[in-house]
Amino acid sequence: MTSRLPKLIAFDLDYTLWDLWVDTHVTPPLRREGDTPNKVLDKYGESISFYRDVPQILYRLRAAGVIIAAASRTAAPKVARQALDLLLLPHKPGERHHNLPQTGHLKAIEFFDQLEIYPMSKIAHFKELHKKTGLPYSEMLFFDDEHRNREVATLGVTFKLVPDGLNLRAFEEGLTEWRNAHPDLVADGHEQGQQDEESEAVNGSEHVGDDEDEHGDGIVFTNDAS
Repeated sequence: MTSRLPKLIAFDLDYTLWDLWVDTHVTPPLRREGDTPNKVLDKYGESISFYRDVPQILYRLRAAGVIIAAASRTAAPKVARQALDLLLLPHKPGERHHNLPQTGHLKAIEFFDQLEIYPMSKIAHFKELHKKTGLPYSEMLFFDDEHRNREVATLGVTFKLVPDGLNLRAFEEGLTEWRNAHPDLVADGHEQGQQDEESEAVNGSEHVGDDEDEHGDGIVFTNDAS
């Protein structure tokens, strides 16, 4: 099975990444108690938290180099941005992620490369994402809890409905739908991966030859302590 990912994956916020509407259920100012992970409180103590699987998904995409975007039509963009800025994603000690610390927490907003958070249609959001990134719509996958936002499919964006919010199962289903919709892109990615492996193999054999020439006896010396 291919592991090819879209180059850009976007998420709605309300009832997709967290279980509320920030423009009706939340009263600013927002605050966080110390370094408490995945929990922000509003003026009256109401909490904002990501769904359980969201941190893991965001870490995975960042490690893979996928562009992560938020596309939200909320009428309270400042509150949404503040929530992303205050929310901390728990980082499990011992896990390895590219360019990430081994301990501590990271701000959620640091995971997002693009933020399209304002009260307009998702069509407008994705046209901006296309303009800013230069990526074709075929390289974009969008998760949202509202069926009406399937309109982005008219642009060529793959749309995955998540009526119960984002979880690992829905995420994998979305990836599968994108791959099925773009077998040509998946095939190109697979061929590129094979070329990279072949290149590494060739380079490896060249290094072996260098070692043989250097030692003059056909024996490859290593630093294996065993």
